[in-house]
Amino acid sequence: MTSLPGDSDNSGSVRLPGTAQASHLGCARCGTTADGPQPTWPCSVENGTRNYFCESCARANIRAIEGRLDSAWW
Repeated sequence: MTSLPGDSDNSGSVRLPGTAQASHLGCARCGTTADGPQPTWPCSVENGTRNYFCESCARANIRAIEGRLDSAWW
């Protein structure tokens, strides 16, 4: 897989206070954070930014995700 210059896989992660690295992934829709290893959440690239969605948000909006609609339309 090829990435755009300046693009990284950590753009959807949330840095929590007191953590040395951005190791917690956050849902772009509801803000839920995942503890532990990076989960296998669906990822959408919108306007050059990676957005990760938790299982609940992905299930609630699966038709829009499969239709490749931007999350602003959900």
